[in-house]
Amino acid sequence: MHHLSNLKSLTLLILISLTFLNCGGEGASSKASNSNLKSTPSNATENELEVEVEDDFTKETYKGLVFYKQNIPSSNYTLKQLSDASFNQLTSKQKLQVADTLLSTLFFSYPLKTLQTKIDSQSFINDIRDTLSEDKINKEILEEHIIDENVFRQSTYNEQVAVDILTRFYAMEELDNYFFNNWSAYILTQTIMFSPAYELDSSHTPNIARVYNRIVRMLNVNSGMRYLTYVHMMSEDNWRRFRSPEDNGREMLEIFTLDTNDSHVPLAGKALKNWRLDNDNDTLVVSLNENRTPLKLFETTIYNGDDFFRELVKSDAFTVGATTRLVHFFFPNKTEIKQTKIINSIVKSQPETWQDILLQIVFSEEYLLYNNRAKSAEEFFFSFAKKSNFKHRKSTFHEFKRSLDKMHQATMKYKLGKLERVPLDTLSFANYHKYMRENLFLRSSNPNKEQAYDAWNRQGWSYSFIANKNFDFDEYKAISSFESFINYLFKATISRSPRSDEMNLFKTHMLQNKSKNDSTQVIKNEFNLVTRTSNIEEEKSRRESRKINIAVIVLDYISRLSETYKIEEVK
Repeated sequence: MHHLSNLKSLTLLILISLTFLNCGGEGASSKASNSNLKSTPSNATENELEVEVEDDFTKETYKGLVFYKQNIPSSNYTLKQLSDASFNQLTSKQKLQVADTLLSTLFFSYPLKTLQTKIDSQSFINDIRDTLSEDKINKEILEEHIIDENVFRQSTYNEQVAVDILTRFYAMEELDNYFFNNWSAYILTQTIMFSPAYELDSSHTPNIARVYNRIVRMLNVNSGMRYLTYVHMMSEDNWRRFRSPEDNGREMLEIFTLDTNDSHVPLAGKALKNWRLDNDNDTLVVSLNENRTPLKLFETTIYNGDDFFRELVKSDAFTVGATTRLVHFFFPNKTEIKQTKIINSIVKSQPETWQDILLQIVFSEEYLLYNNRAKSAEEFFFSFAKKSNFKHRKSTFHEFKRSLDKMHQATMKYKLGKLERVPLDTLSFANYHKYMRENLFLRSSNPNKEQAYDAWNRQGWSYSFIANKNFDFDEYKAISSFESFINYLFKATISRSPRSDEMNLFKTHMLQNKSKNDSTQVIKNEFNLVTRTSNIEEEKSRRESRKINIAVIVLDYISRLSETYKIEEVK
């Protein structure tokens, strides 16, 4: 929480953010208390702004639009949440599955042993929820690391700012509030609500950073979802996507309030008549010939563009619209009746921050126990990277971004956002599977090249991922060590043990009879984890090499399972 050192400076910053429509809109540098917030009186003049200070918290509104809101406590959620008590009653397999669903949704995970320890704590759900409100990451070190050209390739093409955003999720090693705010901003910019839409001629690479970074910064200072959206609507970035008064007005109504009433479009167009995107560098211009005739919208009277955007986000329809967009994003395969039930339940809790909706969704029983959908490429990539201590090379995230395009899951590119979060047509999924199989499952990082970021062999899962300490290794029990290793690889990647038919498949391939006259099963040399030689170093090298042989075959098999790419209902 930042302390207020200068009230005049604070007030000036807020006034600037409201006056200069494309300034970025971060507003005051302090976080705001949700308590004691009150609206500007209805008879306030157009330029009046209420600013009060009490106990180092700010209480700010602009014509009834509250700037800052604290997240509502989870105890006030009306969409039923998964409690630790309910989680702890699940089977071991179900716990692992639910934990993986939650963490992969957040673009995160832990190595299996670490995750199992957290699950066994009996407070896994609350611990993950709590960590999202803590400050753990050193932001200065992190942000300098991301733009270090010796570690991550910096380029003038391929929308480098979008590559930086992807890189950040890999580089953040802790789940905390900064991670969650970045994740929230990423989710919002994938939707029709906030997509920077860099596929358009009028939208440019800097707009990606402007939209995304503004959301992160505003979330960092507890900006309410109404104020954050108001600032976005007023921005040049939004007008580069919807460029004329009628187009912008219609889209804001449809996107954020689900209003498809054509009779409202001329009213919105008239309120925005002096707003336009100038052809000179696609610059937003707001002229002085604004509308001065009263217009009836949002059950009130509006005149100009500022009124239109402000009253839109203040309306009850905005809460319903914003919630609807996110419910459809996270529950794409639910029936319309079920989606409506979830939406109504969330709206009943009266959310005032984007976190109120996002947290309520991802920690709900409906999401963690009963949802069924394809994992996005980001959910897959970043969770596997954390599970396997994945090592990158300089161009990894440039390549990942280009591959997202081929999967038709490009980040922040589309004018209307990801209407299909995970396209599953044959070509899209083929590119999805190809990237994950070839770049994650089948590639191990060469430890001799760890510091050579340009080296092709550096990219891949780390040897620590297959370390003997991760499974029941016994150098005197070759077959049981072999089985334990395969079991570990399944649980570490898809949160279940191999079925008997799957284990038999690997045994058929990797085991053989001891001799023609002896049907006792032994492991073939190239898969023998307990091979022995007189040279200790050679013995260690052979064992590691053969362990990689097993891992590659097992991971190749896992990469072909449909469940690998899905969040599945808990059975």
